[in-house]
Amino acid sequence: MTFKKAIGKIHLWLGLTSGLVVFIVSITGCIYAFQSEIQDLTQSYRYVEIQNKPMLPPSAIKAIVEKAVPNKNIHSVTYERPGRAAIATIYHYEPTYYYLVYVNPYTGEVLKAKNMDEDFFRFILDGHFYLWLPDEIGQPVVASATLIFVVLMISGLILWWPKNKSAAKQRFSIKWNAKWRRVNYDLHNVLGFYMTWVTIILAVTGLVWGFQWFAKAYYFTLSGGKEEKLYYEPESGKPMASTTAEPAIDRIWKKMIIETPGAATIEVHPPETAKSTIVTATTTDADVYWKHDYRYFDQYTLKEVSVTSTYGRLKDLSGADKIMRMNYDIHVGAIFGLAGKILAFCASLIAASLPITGIYIWWGRRKKAAKVVAKPATSNSQVFKPKYS
Repeated sequence: MTFKKAIGKIHLWLGLTSGLVVFIVSITGCIYAFQSEIQDLTQSYRYVEIQNKPMLPPSAIKAIVEKAVPNKNIHSVTYERPGRAAIATIYHYEPTYYYLVYVNPYTGEVLKAKNMDEDFFRFILDGHFYLWLPDEIGQPVVASATLIFVVLMISGLILWWPKNKSAAKQRFSIKWNAKWRRVNYDLHNVLGFYMTWVTIILAVTGLVWGFQWFAKAYYFTLSGGKEEKLYYEPESGKPMASTTAEPAIDRIWKKMIIETPGAATIEVHPPETAKSTIVTATTTDADVYWKHDYRYFDQYTLKEVSVTSTYGRLKDLSGADKIMRMNYDIHVGAIFGLAGKILAFCASLIAASLPITGIYIWWGRRKKAAKVVAKPATSNSQVFKPKYS
């Protein structure tokens, strides 16, 4: 068996075993690519009329939301660009619940209390990460299929590589006027080549979440041999009485308004326990996540507490830390704006088509081989005898 034939066998069987998972992960990724834009167009409760009066502070938003959705943990309050509703995130792991509550920051009116377990894009994301299976089952299956997909792309490039200049002419374009079987082959071969350079990036960024060993190796490579400092939240000092009646989270929120006048969003996390800090996240670009600047404040003294993890001050991050922060934005294409999202959408759509066109190629070859085997021998022909060695 030649090298290319061996690669072909590997490509075939890995494709058959992972095809369904690759299709689901790719098509859900394709749907999710423009989730932010679609939600902005279809969800009017995200917007409010700008009023000539101050916005309600986080403590007031928190109190309003606690009445609207009682007995739940308020994770954070986010103020977005002018004309946008404030968003209170209600999240807890054990027991698990997740709500987004949209509030008019000028009047305190609750515009929408959304159970994210019933959200369409949350459903799509669950399929993308877990195949709608329990997390402990779906996550390793998706991660393994993604790793196999990387091997498929590399083996696909080897199979695509033309032998000579004459063959190269057929590798870059689809022969639309040919029979369907040839068109299908070109769709698999040509589109597979063009999308490989994008989807291999999407796959690698997906593997960062899929396997801890891969994430560690990835950071080790990016940083030149260092180990990533994992996220941790520092603790506040000893409890003490406040010297002012104004809630601590409101004072920190006002501090962020003064210190980050160009912020597109200001997010404030109320302390969940007596030891927790008040966490803030501000950014000048609401379209990406990596530019968020995370800060931590003692809930009693309001003094800033420094951290050394990836989720600390943006100005303190190394190049490797910033790339790790960019992982989500790279994965969905947002790192390059709308053009990047379109590119990620097209690459995901093509990736979803590859298992379908690949199975059709395999099935067509099987039928062709079966016909040759069944053909009776004549004086000028011999019965086809497949080689198994």
